[in-house]
Amino acid sequence: MRRISVLLMAMTISVSMNAQKITYPKTPKDGTVDDYFGVKVADPYRWLENDTSAETAAWVEAENKVTSAYLNKIPQRVKLKERLKAAANYEKISAPSEHNGKWYFTKNDGLQNQSVIYVMDKLGVTPRVFLDPNKLSSDGTVALKGLYVSNNGKYAAYAISRSGSDWQEFFVLDAKTGELLPDHIEWAKFSGAAWQGDGFFYSAYDAPTQGKEFSNVNEAQKIYYHKMGTPQSEDVLFYQNPVFPKQFYSVSVNREETVMFLYESGAGAGNNLYVRDLRVPNSQFIQMTSDMDYQYIPIDVIGNKIYLLTNYGAPKNRIMVAEIGNPGLNDWKELVPEQESVLEDVTMVSGKMVLTYSMDASNHAFVYNLDGKQLHEIALPSVGSVGFYGRKELKECFYTFTSFTVPGTIYQYDIDKNESTLYKAPKVNFNLDAYESHQLFFKSKDGTRIPMFLTYKKGLKRNGKNPVYLYGYGGFNVSLPPSFSSMRIPFLENGGIYVQVNLRGGSEYGEEWHLAGTKMQKQNVFDDFIGAAEYLIAEKYTSKEKIAIVGGSNGGLLVGACMTQRPDLFRVAIPEVGVMDMLRYHKFTIGWNWASDYGTSEDSREMFEYLRAYSPLHNLKPGTAYPATLVTTADHDDRVVPAHSFKFAATLQECHQGDNPVLIRIDSKAGHGGGKPMSKVIEEQADIYGFIMYHLGMKCK
Repeated sequence: MRRISVLLMAMTISVSMNAQKITYPKTPKDGTVDDYFGVKVADPYRWLENDTSAETAAWVEAENKVTSAYLNKIPQRVKLKERLKAAANYEKISAPSEHNGKWYFTKNDGLQNQSVIYVMDKLGVTPRVFLDPNKLSSDGTVALKGLYVSNNGKYAAYAISRSGSDWQEFFVLDAKTGELLPDHIEWAKFSGAAWQGDGFFYSAYDAPTQGKEFSNVNEAQKIYYHKMGTPQSEDVLFYQNPVFPKQFYSVSVNREETVMFLYESGAGAGNNLYVRDLRVPNSQFIQMTSDMDYQYIPIDVIGNKIYLLTNYGAPKNRIMVAEIGNPGLNDWKELVPEQESVLEDVTMVSGKMVLTYSMDASNHAFVYNLDGKQLHEIALPSVGSVGFYGRKELKECFYTFTSFTVPGTIYQYDIDKNESTLYKAPKVNFNLDAYESHQLFFKSKDGTRIPMFLTYKKGLKRNGKNPVYLYGYGGFNVSLPPSFSSMRIPFLENGGIYVQVNLRGGSEYGEEWHLAGTKMQKQNVFDDFIGAAEYLIAEKYTSKEKIAIVGGSNGGLLVGACMTQRPDLFRVAIPEVGVMDMLRYHKFTIGWNWASDYGTSEDSREMFEYLRAYSPLHNLKPGTAYPATLVTTADHDDRVVPAHSFKFAATLQECHQGDNPVLIRIDSKAGHGGGKPMSKVIEEQADIYGFIMYHLGMKCK
C-alpha cells in the first residue's frame, strides 16, 4: 500500500475547455473478495474504506486536485458564484415559538453562516439575540442542532455538531441571563434534551475508538439523565437494552411533566411506544405497542387522554386516543379516521386541532375540534407546503408557507375567526413573478401514475432544447413537497427547468406508496425516475443532451442506479453523499437502520442478488460511456460514510470510456449536509451548478 502515494502523483490535466483531457489518479487495487451465498464478489478498492489512513488521505488529495483544476476552469463558475451569493442574500426567519412566556425564533440576515436565535419577552416587542452560533467557530462549521428550554424556564440546553458530523454536544445557558453554564455533554447522537425538573434526559453512545469516530458501527444507544451542575461522569444511566444494540432509544416529557414517553426504533419503518405516568410515585413504563413496522407518534396529552398520530390500520394515517391508565393499543379509540389524502401533521391550538394533509404532494390544512369533527379548511396562499406552530393552551398560532416560487413566508392564524394575517415575508432581490410552477402526471414502467412538479421562466417553449435539473429522492417515507431554494435562481434565470419527481418510496400517498419503493420493489423508484426523463423528452420539454439528474443520500443512490442502468439517457449526473455500495452499507455507523427500506446482503440469497442487481458500485461496466459526473461527499459524513463515494468514483474512473469528465468533489470539515455553513453551501453549489450548466451548454448572464 505504500506505493499508492507515489502512483497518485502521476496525473495531468489540460486547460482546454473544449474537451478537458483528464488523467485520473491511478487507484491501486487490493485482492479483497467477499463470498455471498457461494457467490464471489470482488471489492478491489476496499482499502478506501479506511478513511483515516495516509493512503486514503493521499488519494483524496489527488482526486480533489484534479477536480478543482477542472471546476476552476469552467467559464460560468465565477459569475455563477456571485449570482448565487446575491440570490441567497435575503433575510430568512422562522415562526416564533413560546416557552415560559417568551417567544423564540431564528433569523439569518442573509449570508450568515448559521442562523441566530432571538428571543422576545412578548410578541411584537424588539427581539434580542439569545444565542449566536456564528460565534462558536471562526469558519461557521459549528452548527446548532436544537434548542430545548426547560419547563420551569430556568435553563436552555442547546445541541451543536462540529463539521457536519451527526455527533452532538450539549451545552446549557441560564435562560434569563444568557450565561453559559459549566454543564457539557459529549457523544450524544440523534438526541434531543427532554427536561424534567432541573435536569434533562439525552441519548448517547459510548465514546468511539479514536480514529474511528466517523465510520464504526454505532451500537448500544443509552438514555442518561443529567442533573444541572454536575459533570457528565455522574449522569445516571436511565435506560438501555443490550439485547437489541442496533436500535434507537429516546424519551420525551410533556410540558406539565406529568407524562413520559419512551421510543424504541430502528428495527422497522416505525417505532414502539411506552408510557409512564409521572403523577404516580415510582411508576413504571407500560408498553403501548409491539410492532415497529408502524409509526406511533404522541401529539399531546390532555388530562388522562393521549392523542396519537399513527398509520397502524391506516396507511394514510389517522388520529387515535388512548387513556393513560389503560394505554394498550387494543384499547385505543379512533378519533379522526383515515382519509383519501395523507395526514402528515397535527398541531394543537387553543383547544382545537389543525390537521395538515398531503394531496398529490402539496398541503391542505383543516381545523377540527377535540371530538374529531371537522370545522373548516384553512385557506392557504396557493399550492405549496405549510408547517404550523401552536399550543393547546395558547390562542396564538403561526404557520410558514412555501412553494417553488414563494420563499418561506410566515402568517399568524386566528383559529376562531379562521383568518390568516401576514406576519413576515422575505424581501428577495430577484423577480419571483417571472417564474411559474405546475404539476404533471406520467405513467411509470408498470403503469403507476407518478406526479412531478416543473418550475421555469414564463414563456418557455417546448422545443426539446430546454436544460433540465431532474431531482428526486424516493425512500424512507420522505415526501418531496413544493419548497423554495434561492440556489435554483441562476439556473431558472438562464432558461433551465427545475423538475421535482415524487417517486415511490416516499410518503406522498401513504405507507403503501412507501412500501412500493422498498426492498424487492426498489427498482420501481429507478423506473419512476427514468420514466420522468423519458416523459419530458417525449413531451418536447427537453432532450437527452439537456438533462442533469441530481439527488443526495438515498437520492444519491437513485442517481447512481439510474446513471448505471441508463447511461445513454442523461447528460450530467450528480450523486451527492450517496449510498453506492448496497452490499456493505449496513456495516458502517447507523447504516443498519436502513435495512427496513433496503434489506441487506446477509438476509438471503434472493435479497443479495436483488441488491447486487442495482447497487451502483457493482453495476459500473468497463468500456461504457457514462454521463458527465460529479460525485460529492465530505470527510465528516458519518451518516453515509465517504467510502461509498470513494469506491464508486474510483471504479467509475476505471470503467468510463469517452470525453465526459467523471470527477469526485470531497469537502473538508463537512458532513452529510445538515448545518453546513452558508459559505460552504455557496461554494459547493457554484461547483455543482457550474458543472451542470457548462455541460448542458448554458450561459450565466
